[in-house]
Amino acid sequence: MAIAKAERLMNLALCLLGTRRPLSKRELRESIEAYVEAFGPGKGTAGGDDSFSRMFERDKDDLRELGLVIETVENLDGEVGYLARRDSNRLPPITLDAEEAAALGLAAKVWQQARLAGAASGALQKLRAAGLPEGVDPYEAHGALEPRIPVHEAAFEPLMLACRDRRPVVFDYRKASAARPETRHVEPWALECWRGHWYLAGWDRDRCAERVFRLSRITGRVRSRGSAFTAAVPDVVTVRETVASWAGEIADRSALIRLRSGAGYPLRAKATAVRELGDGWDELEIPYGHGLDAWLVEFGPDVVVLEPAELRADVVDRLRAVAKG
Repeated sequence: MAIAKAERLMNLALCLLGTRRPLSKRELRESIEAYVEAFGPGKGTAGGDDSFSRMFERDKDDLRELGLVIETVENLDGEVGYLARRDSNRLPPITLDAEEAAALGLAAKVWQQARLAGAASGALQKLRAAGLPEGVDPYEAHGALEPRIPVHEAAFEPLMLACRDRRPVVFDYRKASAARPETRHVEPWALECWRGHWYLAGWDRDRCAERVFRLSRITGRVRSRGSAFTAAVPDVVTVRETVASWAGEIADRSALIRLRSGAGYPLRAKATAVRELGDGWDELEIPYGHGLDAWLVEFGPDVVVLEPAELRADVVDRLRAVAKG
């Protein structure tokens, strides 16, 4: 059984690498002997078609896990085809010195507690075969501190694969200021971790603009779409800078708030001026940037926004959304 599967995967890979145009599932089913023997050529019974589709999807995922870059292309008739371009699946000669190998090993250790552990380990084995210096242990301890990146969101893996394969996705997303989630159609570009949270940057088709989404606010399942990207992917995707700006890290104004005495120490740490008001309240002047309203809401009844008026209105809107559930 293992030999039969390996032969089937090899034939599928050769077929995808050898074609000059995208091949549909039907064409691949009729071209690969293992599929013909198992399911017959062309369209069969509904059960047989479903079984073939499941096997094909597993085979495609296995080839991608092995490192084959398979593109999904939709033609003018809406039919989805697949191919593996040779230029996308050819690596130049790889030479690594000891320091570069150590850096790759350290990067791989980041993922040892995540679902990418197998992929990271497999990538290092391929690099060793391609020129990783002998005698260098990629998993050798590099100090008392070892990096770890937590990945708890169920949306991470399907979005990571969608970013890699350039496949649009659909998911339900609940903004911090919204009472209910909304369906978003996104062309995913990149994932990045910032201050313990994962964010996705991509092109929002409904709003025709670049957007950043926090993965913990994605509800339900991430669904893939077979269509191609409609917007160009930028050479550099500045996820951290965008999130930092939205979180108020990049501030160009000041806000005046009242804060309950003995509460809100993170706000006090950022304050540029503090004045005691008495009766258990202080007045703080803090930097005001995009996203400050979401942060202030986290302090609940311990914070009252005095000015500017638009910040006060945004905080009130968020609190009302929370109250509605």
